[in-house]
Amino acid sequence: MSRPSPFAAFLPFAAVIGATCAFQVGASLAKSLFPLVGPQGAAALRLILGAAMLMAVLRPWRRWPGSHALPQMIGLGLATAGAILFFYLAIGRLPQGVAIALQFLGPLGVAIAGSRRASDLVWAALAAAGVWGLVGHGLTLGGPDKLDLLGVAFALAAAASWAAYIVWGQAASRAFGQATPALAVGIATLVVVPVGVQHAGLAALLQPSLLPLALLVALISTAIPFSLEMYALPRMPARTFAVLTSLEPAFGALAGLTLLHERLAPAQLAGVCAVMAAAAGAAWSGKPPASDIPPT
Repeated sequence: MSRPSPFAAFLPFAAVIGATCAFQVGASLAKSLFPLVGPQGAAALRLILGAAMLMAVLRPWRRWPGSHALPQMIGLGLATAGAILFFYLAIGRLPQGVAIALQFLGPLGVAIAGSRRASDLVWAALAAAGVWGLVGHGLTLGGPDKLDLLGVAFALAAAASWAAYIVWGQAASRAFGQATPALAVGIATLVVVPVGVQHAGLAALLQPSLLPLALLVALISTAIPFSLEMYALPRMPARTFAVLTSLEPAFGALAGLTLLHERLAPAQLAGVCAVMAAAAGAAWSGKPPASDIPPT
């Protein structure tokens, strides 16, 4: 059997990096919708259009395992709703790089909690130092550099939702397979859309002028990264995938700087790097999960 070419072996790695970039660029573009419909309305628009795209591509009704798996899927849908809504609320008040680094505490906590090795205390301590670099900088300074504490709370709520996403996702994906993301996003849509309508109003969400940007956000934040990750996951070890996704806070900071002109203080940049290192270390040294699906 012939060995794959170096270019073919590189493609899965490029796909994961591309998916990570797409998600963060999509988040930066979504922030452009905030002045018009708020974070809640932007989350609702992204989920409605993203769910439509995933339903059309995956057609999840073709695989339905039975009612015994519905509680896990409902839990996954609720966790998906929380991860997206709270993250959008967080980036409405925090620099994007800070928000995504704090959100990464969710999967990092799951990785460390599932381990019994003393070495993982090093990753926990490194993550704690990173959080202090991110949040402590804002607590000790006054003026325009002071972090919004409600934004920090939203980012931590997103982290908890992401942790729940991982736990419920492992169980739901075993039952629903490749249909899992479409169904999870569909359930999340049912949860978030009423919140978006209550905040922004139905007329604001239905403005035709919003549709091009909303479609672009849904495409870049959902359809493109999902497709790239589904290509990469079967072609690389789960541990390698997890380590690569630990680069996401760096891409979040870069997207925030490039598209939103958000600059981080040196202590905050150090905090982002510390959280990234802790996530990569925990993923590389920990036992990979038996089943995994990427965040949508």
